[in-house]
Amino acid sequence: MSRKGWVLFIALCVIWGVPYLLIRVAVEELSPASLVFLRTAPAALLLAPFALRRTQVSLLMSRWRWVAVFTAVEIAVPWLLLFHAEQRMSSSMAGLLVAAVPLIAAVEYRAAGASDHLDRRRLAGLVAGFAGVAALVGIDVGGTEPLAVVEVLLVAVCYATGPLIISRHLAGLPSLSVVAASLALVGVGYAPAGLLTMPSAVSTDTVLSVVTLALVCTLLAFVLFFALIREVGPSRATVITYINPLVAVLLGVALLGEPFTVGIAVGMPLILLGSVLGTARSLKSATEGAAVLSAAESDP
Repeated sequence: MSRKGWVLFIALCVIWGVPYLLIRVAVEELSPASLVFLRTAPAALLLAPFALRRTQVSLLMSRWRWVAVFTAVEIAVPWLLLFHAEQRMSSSMAGLLVAAVPLIAAVEYRAAGASDHLDRRRLAGLVAGFAGVAALVGIDVGGTEPLAVVEVLLVAVCYATGPLIISRHLAGLPSLSVVAASLALVGVGYAPAGLLTMPSAVSTDTVLSVVTLALVCTLLAFVLFFALIREVGPSRATVITYINPLVAVLLGVALLGEPFTVGIAVGMPLILLGSVLGTARSLKSATEGAAVLSAAESDP
């Protein structure tokens, strides 16, 4: 990847590693519908004045069906499923299942003819990264309901599909406008259920968690996510789901005094190695690029 690609990749790894902890805090007091509403509505309101100008609205309307599909696949459906599942399973188990996104994406994109030259080196990286996440978080199935597992696997499928929609059907649209429209659609859609199930009072920890989720992990993150997909492609962009659990675990060690376990020591290098190999330019692509460059330089 380019330097810009790595900067975007690392930024999103950190930003989307934080929600695991914040969601666990928020769902103690908020219903899944309320949390989806509070995570999207404020961000949409802040973006609207900057993103929904007349010329940009006309561009969005020309592809409104794909904007709606992206909204459902990337936000509306997976967030509700994930928030609901995290009420009945550990964060570590949720993180492990979500880490299947790059593997699902590899199969899905290959079937769609958008595999981006998935060679053996990149495939080995994806497998190593997933093994690293498994070592990092462990496989804690105690008390996990089968329905919760199915819900998070559906989340992984949605997260694998979203970048492909951006790359194929929303390319060329202003990213701020797409993000604002998507968040507004979800906020309006979840407003009735979210407001009806809203508690009369919440703790300061929940308020801070929701504010961070809305402004940093949603508004800023999605703008960076669109930029990352444009820079490195949809398949490589999904590899951030390997680093996210690592960030969450290291935050627990640094901020909450959680132990640095053998699983962390084993999983960390596997995740880092898998991420480097999984995002690397394929050998076939590099060879083709070199051949094209050589031919161009030899032309009179």
